[in-house]
This record gives sequence, C-alpha cells and structure tokens, in this order.
Amino acid sequence: MFLTITTTGTPERPATDLGYLLHKHPEKAQAFSTSYGTAHVLYPEADAERCTAALLLEVDAVALVRRGKGKGRGGAPDAALAQYVNDRPYAASSLLAVALSGVFSSAMKGVCNARPELPALPRPLRIEVPALPARGGPGLVRRLFEPLGWTVTAEPVPLDTEFPQWGDSRYVRLELESADRTLAEALRHLYVLLPVLDDAKHYWVAPDEVDKLLRAGEGWLPGHPEQKLITSRYLARRWSLTRAATERLELVRLAETDDSEVEEIDNAVGAETETEERPTPLAVQRREAITAALKASGAARVLDLGCGQGQLVQTLLKDPAFTEIVGVDVSMRALTIASRRLKLDRMGERQAARVKLFQGSLAYTDQRIKGYDAVVLSEVIEHLDLPRLPALEYAVFGSARPRTVLVTTPNVEYNVRWESLPAGQVRHGDHRFEWTRAEFRAWAEAVAERHGYGAEFVPVGPDDPEVGPPTQMAVFTLTTPKEAKAA
Repeated sequence: MFLTITTTGTPERPATDLGYLLHKHPEKAQAFSTSYGTAHVLYPEADAERCTAALLLEVDAVALVRRGKGKGRGGAPDAALAQYVNDRPYAASSLLAVALSGVFSSAMKGVCNARPELPALPRPLRIEVPALPARGGPGLVRRLFEPLGWTVTAEPVPLDTEFPQWGDSRYVRLELESADRTLAEALRHLYVLLPVLDDAKHYWVAPDEVDKLLRAGEGWLPGHPEQKLITSRYLARRWSLTRAATERLELVRLAETDDSEVEEIDNAVGAETETEERPTPLAVQRREAITAALKASGAARVLDLGCGQGQLVQTLLKDPAFTEIVGVDVSMRALTIASRRLKLDRMGERQAARVKLFQGSLAYTDQRIKGYDAVVLSEVIEHLDLPRLPALEYAVFGSARPRTVLVTTPNVEYNVRWESLPAGQVRHGDHRFEWTRAEFRAWAEAVAERHGYGAEFVPVGPDDPEVGPPTQMAVFTLTTPKEAKAA
C-alpha cells in the first residue's frame, strides 16, 4: 500500500520544508509500528526544487484477521481463504487512512513546533496513489475531490493487461494536484475520502467515529455536494451515527451562514423547550397498560403468545412480581432476536430461571401453554385471517383456560388521527383486518360468553372523544365454576 506527496519550491521557500511539516527528516528512512503492520516513511527525492515523501504500509494479513475477530473487513466471513488472500496489502483503504493519521498526526493538525509559520502557508502539492479501490468508479473520485479544488486524474486499472477484453477493475490510479493547498488540508481530505471510496472499514465503527469525521471534515465537509454519501460511507452506513453526524454538520452550516458560533445556533431554543417531555411512544404505553392489568389480576406466571422480538417479556422481567414469563412465537427468527434482546446467554442463573422462549402456533391447542395465570395476546389477532380466529379462540379460551387473558388490537377509527397514514390503509402491511370499537367489543363479548369469562374494556393511549383510543384492550377474567355453568 503506497502513497506519495510531492511539492516544489524555490530558494526562498525550499521544497524540503516538507520534512518540517511531516516531522520526518528527508535524509532518513523511518519505520513505525501499527496495529496491522509496519508503516515506512522515506524520501525518493529531496532538494530545494522538488521533494517527495512516500508512505509505504506493509500489512500483516494474519494480524489483521486476528484483530478483526469477525468484524469489518478484517474478519469478513465471505470466504475463509479471502481472509488471507485479498487486496489489503496493495490497495489504499481505511488501513492507509489510519496510518496517515498516526504517522503524520502533527501535520494533519497543522502543528510544526520547529517552524510554526509553515503549516498555514499554501504550497503546490501532488499526491499519487497507485491503487485505490473506487466503488463508484472514476466519476465518483472526481465528484469527491474536484469540489475541494483538486485537479483529478483517475485512471481505471485493467483487470489484466494481457486480456483487455476483460475490462477494468474497481481500482484506479489516482493523481491529485493543487497549486495552492496546505498540507494539513490535503491530509484531512485523504483521511476521510480514502475509506469512503473503498466503502469499507477494517475496524468496528463506534460512536467516536462521528467526532473523528467532524474534526477531519472541518472547513470543507459541511458544504460538500456529496456530504450525505461521504458521511454514510465513512460511518459504515450505520444510520444512527450517520444521522447524528448529519445533524451536527447542519448546525455547522447554519452557523457559517449566519456568521455565528455553533453553540449560539444550538442554544437558540429556549430552556423551557429543552425540559419539555417527549410523548411516550404508543408501544411503551401499551406495555405499561398490560403490566398494570397483569399486576391487578395478581398473575405471577405469564404467557406472551406472539411475543415477537421480546419487548413485553423484557418489560415483565424487570418486575419481580412475575415469577415466570414465557414467550411463544411461530417465527424462529423473531425468537432469535428476542433471545439476543434479553441476553439469555449472559443472564444470571436466577433470572434465567424466570424466562423461557419456545416456538409454537397460536391456532393449535398445545399442552405447553396450559396452567398459566395469564395469557397476553398483544397486537396479535389482527395478523390472523378471520377464518382462523375460532381456532385461536379455542386454543386459548377453550383449551388453555388461564384465569386472565389480555387482548390488545388497533382501533381502526383512530387511524384518521395518524397524519402519515393514507386514508383507507391499515397500520401494518401484515394486518388482515382492523376493527372498530363496536366490532372488537362484539367479538370479545361473544368469546367471553362462549367460554365462561367476563370481559372489561380498557383504552390504551390518548382516548379521543370522537374516535376513541389508538389501541383497545379487552381484559378477560375467568368466572367461578357456578357462573361458568350458568353462562
């Protein structure tokens, strides 16, 4: 992996000033240890008229795999052999960007203790990278560097010069030239854009990468026409980090437009607004309502049918009043996600004894779901075809017969209050139906009468005087044997 930086000079401003800026003497060849190999700095030429500094990175492929531990490019699971036979020793990537920031850290910050005036002086620069992965081709290379004032030459590297019919590879030979550029600016451009063009990182991208991006992008990234692409690729397409970086970059842009400080823009909202509470999400309100109803019923052993990704199970585990919580779902993928969410593999023995997950269908009787104090069907029935509801009804109310059954489902009347929901559409693509309050009440009362239960109805979420709550909940309670016989 190879990169050269060349500058020209005059007797008054000799090109060998590059050695002061890089903090590396032109008459020495130096080696620096990195996490993934050895970085060498040498000067192929160095005189008053022309000086070239070269960075050669020798990558230890075995160390890269060992440190990768399955994350990022270092441990990519695409193929076992690809871990050891790959382009990393030869093509510029995030490995080279990290080496740049480590070996030339002072130069990137614009610091030169021996000659403090030098970092701020623009100079002619020419940068060459013989092999650069460019996912997007030469066109993308130009879109990234030309807005920054570089003259760009990006020549595609053929797959094989002996077989031109095979076409070009995804690599380019890159040359950047500028007649008026500080070295610190150039290094910051390379630090950000090399991994962006490769569209990969060899290490796990943590939240502190946002700060690194903003520091290196200071002065040029907020106004760059490809800012969104740069931000997304640099942060390995992690949407949460990308959103955080985009919001901070927008603050910088607004501050520059208004000729003010970022802190002034960020504090423009009054203190009373900062203390306003955000509305509680409906899903959270639903879990709170279910938990309250379960505690009111005195249930200790609870079965969550159609548990999905385990959000309700996770909530119930926080309350010691529930001594056993079981999640059941037909989807193994959902159960796998639930297991990860609950961290079952790392859970303490006492806590693990309280929770269980297993696969099962809601439309069939199952001995495993008998004997529980309460069964929860939260946002489940609307995912079944109407002809299958009687089977679910018998499996829960006729066969399992818990003391308490909680059923929540959307109130279709409330849909007119969702601004983002087009008229006539249901809330989720998999909903087979959504009931009005009257339809849900009629179904619940009929089920209760057939199986010896009483039914009460509880609103979940804001109870709109015209259209009711967004979620409706029925609380079924098993009546005494005498009352059940009379029913």
